[in-house]
Amino acid sequence: MQLTILGCHSATPRISAHQTAQVLEIKNHVFLIDCGEGTQVQLRKYKVKFNRIKHIFISHLHGDHYFGLIGLVSTFRLLTRDTDLHIYGPKGLEEVIMLQMKLGGSWTNFKLIFHELTSKESELIYEDDTVEVHTIPLKHRVYTNGFLFKEKVGERKLDMNAILNNDIDVAYYRKLKQGADVINEAGVLVKNEDLTTDPTPTKSYAFCSDTVYNESIVPIIKDVDLLYHESTFLEKHEKNAFPTKHCTAKQAASIAKQAQAKQLVLGHFSTRYDDLNEFKCEAQEVYQPVDIAAAGKVFQI
Repeated sequence: MQLTILGCHSATPRISAHQTAQVLEIKNHVFLIDCGEGTQVQLRKYKVKFNRIKHIFISHLHGDHYFGLIGLVSTFRLLTRDTDLHIYGPKGLEEVIMLQMKLGGSWTNFKLIFHELTSKESELIYEDDTVEVHTIPLKHRVYTNGFLFKEKVGERKLDMNAILNNDIDVAYYRKLKQGADVINEAGVLVKNEDLTTDPTPTKSYAFCSDTVYNESIVPIIKDVDLLYHESTFLEKHEKNAFPTKHCTAKQAASIAKQAQAKQLVLGHFSTRYDDLNEFKCEAQEVYQPVDIAAAGKVFQI
C-alpha cells in the first residue's frame, strides 16, 4: 500500500501550495482521493499513469477538493479513454459535472458512473475480492465524508517443507490456501495449521478531510495503519477552528491517539503559515509518530 500526496493545502492554490488530492495504490488499484484544482498537472508531475485510475473519491463539495475533477474527466476524454470511471461523492456532484459537460457540448467516450453519497452513518461503498472502502462521516460546513481503505485478509501461505514431509498431493494446494484440512497420500487427515502459515497482515488507510474535532470517528478508524487528518490551524488560532469547522494539529493528534493509529500525517494547512514544522511539533506533544504532508511525498504503509 502506497500513498502519494499531490496537494495538501486549503483554500486557494498557490505556486507552492496545491489543493487536496492524493493517490492510494493498494492491491493493484490506483484510487484518486479528492481532486482539487490542478490535480491533473500534479498527476503528470509525479508520473501517475492516468489510465490506471478507475475510482475517484470526493469528500465534499468545497472547491479546493473537487474543482479539478471536470478538467481531469475532460482530459480522459481527449486521451480517448474507454475504461469506466467510477466517482463516489456527495449528492449533487453528478449534477455539477454533467451540467458543465452538457453546456460545453462535451461527452465522454467512456462510462461515467456516479455513486452519490447521502448517509450520515459509515457505510461500505466499494468492495472487491481484495479491498473494501467505507465512508467516515465528518462534521463540516457541508455534507462531508472521509474514507477508510482496508485490505481484505489474503490466502494462507504454503509451508512447502511441511507439505512435502506429509505427502500432500498438489491438487490440495488451493484448499490449503483457503484454510482447509486435507488428506495425505496415506489417507490421514492433516490439519491446515500444520501445513500453512498465516497470511500477510492486512493494512489500512484513513483519509479524514475537512472536519471539526469529532471523536465519533474514533471507533471507525480504530487501529488504522496510517491516518491522514486535516489540521488547518495551529493551536494559537484555535478560535478560528470551530466556526469554520476545522481542526488544529493538536486536535488531530488527539484523534490519532484515541484511535491508536500507527502513524499520523497532517495536512490541509491554511496558507497563512510558512513554517509547517510547527504543526508537527504541536502534534507531537500529544501523539507520535507524526509526519507532515507535502506535494510529491510518498508514504509506504
